[in-house]
Amino acid sequence: MRTPLVRWSVLSVSLALALTSCAKGTGGAADPTPSAGQYNPGASYQGTISAMGFGATDEIGTTRVDLAKKALGGADVKLIEGDLDIQQFLSSVAAGDPPDIIYANRDQIGTFASRGAIIPLTACIQGEQIDTSMYNPNALAQVTFGDEIWAIPEFNQVQITMANADLLKEAGLTIDDVNGSSWEKITAATKKLVKAPGGKLKVIGFDSKLPEFLPLWAKSLGADLLSADGRTAQLNSPEVVKALQFAVSIYDAQGGFAKVKAVRDSADFFGKGNQYAKNALGAMPMEQWYVNVLNDVSPKAPMAFDTFRTPEGKALAYSSGSSWAIPKGAKNPGAACRFAKSMTLVDTWKAAAQARLDKRKAEGKPFTGILTGNVKADAEIEKMLTSGGATWDEGVKAFYEANKNTFSLPANPADKEFKDAWQNAVNRVLNGQDEPQAALDKAQQDAQAALDKAWAGWTKRTN
Repeated sequence: MRTPLVRWSVLSVSLALALTSCAKGTGGAADPTPSAGQYNPGASYQGTISAMGFGATDEIGTTRVDLAKKALGGADVKLIEGDLDIQQFLSSVAAGDPPDIIYANRDQIGTFASRGAIIPLTACIQGEQIDTSMYNPNALAQVTFGDEIWAIPEFNQVQITMANADLLKEAGLTIDDVNGSSWEKITAATKKLVKAPGGKLKVIGFDSKLPEFLPLWAKSLGADLLSADGRTAQLNSPEVVKALQFAVSIYDAQGGFAKVKAVRDSADFFGKGNQYAKNALGAMPMEQWYVNVLNDVSPKAPMAFDTFRTPEGKALAYSSGSSWAIPKGAKNPGAACRFAKSMTLVDTWKAAAQARLDKRKAEGKPFTGILTGNVKADAEIEKMLTSGGATWDEGVKAFYEANKNTFSLPANPADKEFKDAWQNAVNRVLNGQDEPQAALDKAQQDAQAALDKAWAGWTKRTN
């Protein structure tokens, strides 16, 4: 399952002003944040609640939605499908007519909270008696801001190393040469794996997956892009600069990022003509859900897997994913809270996993697992796995190991601006506009200015 890719739109000044009420619900008596007494685990809900940004398009989604509906005790659920439209959502909050619940990326939650677009879930968690210990600590940290939890974690994403075993063997290499444990080996392997007859790139040796995986490369050197308290940007630290220089050098060794991206984009990524099945890619770090995709559409692809590893050989993954949040002004926050709780309970996830297992069994395919934001559910689902053969079992083993060795970027009130700063810097380097140091120096200035402004605004609104 993929977390939706969500794009932000530029908001008008009037919309920004409309959302200046306090994120803790103290902006006026007309719209107070619900208290714990308004959430009751024994209550039944009627009518219809609306959920924006989620589509129950497969058995994992439909099974859980059906169970969540049952838990509501009668209320129906209207799914506003498609990726979360940020402008539409914030406009609905400003107009006083928001959906009851939204499905958002966890790295958006700090900004939503700081703009007063969602409400804290302290009362929801207390009233519905939600056991937060079941959630992945990193996932929960990503939605914890100002000492309150603002969203309920759902799916989880981590990265592992994926490679074409045939291409590795042909080049005299193994998965250890491309799993991150030695950057010198990755560079050498890239040059052995790449194929560019007549200067036209045909086979990518190694894809370092920029811009999105810069946090992973930096963390492998022990560097965090943002301080633990979410207040200080650390984008131009020597380790981050070194990580960017290395990841870009991998593209330079293959004729430049533009050539690699052209081959990357031409692949039938989710189909039988994917880059591994077509022998067009040697190796790359990639989110774990792609193991399931590859096993489903090209089970005979010559794959090799391992965790992504630090230069010390330790498993490492950058945790990200989705979550459920309740908008400010939601007409039925009690039902929304129950829905979020029910969608992420251990038994709900197990039922969904069983539905997937049954479907895969009927198709004669293995059940390769799913990763959730619920560590207790993950442990139960791991017991349900069925073998797809030694190769695919190694892939599943790798992503479960990765899921136990994760980090995430802390929530902050300038999530979007901070992410834009470092991703724009990476893109300027990839496009040849800047050198890594200069790009990250500018990103550091932009990110810190955005953080300072956002934190000052948060302090003003909450004091």
